[in-house]
Amino acid sequence: MNDMKLFSGRAHPDLARRVCAYLGLPLGTVVVGNFPDGEISCKIDEDVRGRDVFIVQPTCPLVNENLMELLIMIESFKRASAERITAVMPYFGYARQDRKDEGRVPITAKLVANIITRAGADRVLAMDLHAAQIQGFFDIPVDHLYAAPVIDGHFKKMNIAEEEIVVVSPDEGSIKRARWHLGRLGGRLAIIDKRRTSAEETSQEHIIGAPVDGKTALIFDDMISTAGSICGAAEVVHEHGARQIYLAATHGILCEGAIERIENSPVNGVVITDTIPLAPEKAIEKITVESIAPLLGEAIKRIHRNESVSRLFV
Repeated sequence: MNDMKLFSGRAHPDLARRVCAYLGLPLGTVVVGNFPDGEISCKIDEDVRGRDVFIVQPTCPLVNENLMELLIMIESFKRASAERITAVMPYFGYARQDRKDEGRVPITAKLVANIITRAGADRVLAMDLHAAQIQGFFDIPVDHLYAAPVIDGHFKKMNIAEEEIVVVSPDEGSIKRARWHLGRLGGRLAIIDKRRTSAEETSQEHIIGAPVDGKTALIFDDMISTAGSICGAAEVVHEHGARQIYLAATHGILCEGAIERIENSPVNGVVITDTIPLAPEKAIEKITVESIAPLLGEAIKRIHRNESVSRLFV
C-alpha cells in the first residue's frame, strides 16, 4: 500500500489516527489553520503526486467550518496532482435535508454533494447516511458503510438471551434498520407509533408488534441529535414494562440538551460509535463509544486495492 496516503482535517484527527494504526500507515502531514479573518489555510507537507489519497473529515459540528475545510483540502490535493482523492466522511452533514417536503426550501444534501464533486473528489466513503438515496445525489462513486456489525457486536458481548430481546424501531421509517439488527441479534420486533403533532413536536404512545413487558428493549436509530425522539421511545417501552432499555445509534451528535434527556431517561445504557468525536463534558456513564476505525480501515484498504466493499456486510 505504498501508493496510498491518509490525511486528516481538524474535525476528528483521533479517528484518523486509529484508522492509520489499523492499516499500519503513518498519518499524512498537512497543516490546516486559519488566517486572522477566519479564512481556512491548507499546506500539504509531503509529496502526493500520483498517490491514492484519503481525507478523513466528518462534517459534524461545527458543520460549516468542517465542510469548508474538507473542500479546501480536496482542492489542495487536486492541485498537488494526487491520482485519486477519496473524501472519507463517517458523518455526512446536511443529510436530513434530502427532499423538498414543502415549498421554497432547498435540497441541501444535493447541494453538498455537488460542491464536494466540484471541488475535485473522485470518490466518497460515508457511513449510515440518513437516507440511502443520498448516494444518488453524487455523480461520483459512493461507498456506503454500515456500523451495525460494530453495534451488534457490543450487544452480543452482553450475552442477552435471544428470547429476552425485543428490537424496537422508534418509528415506521426505521423498520428496515431494526429488521437488519433483528437478523443478527435474534429476538422479536416492536414498532413505536410516532405521530407528528406540530412542526416541532411528535407524540409516541403505542407499541405495535411484540410485547416488551419484562424484556430487554434495544432501540436503534441512525443518529441521536437532541435525543427527544429516541428518549420518548424509551419512555413508551418503559411504561409498557420493559425490564432493561438500551439505545443505539451510529452518530452521537448529542446537541441541545441531549445529555440531560439521556441522564433523566429510564435507559440503562446508550451505544454510539466514534464517527463524531465525543466532547469530554458529554462522556457520561450511560454512554459507551465503540470504534468504527477497523471497519473504516478495512473499507479504505479494499477501495485502494479495487476489491469489494459490500463483502464486509455479507
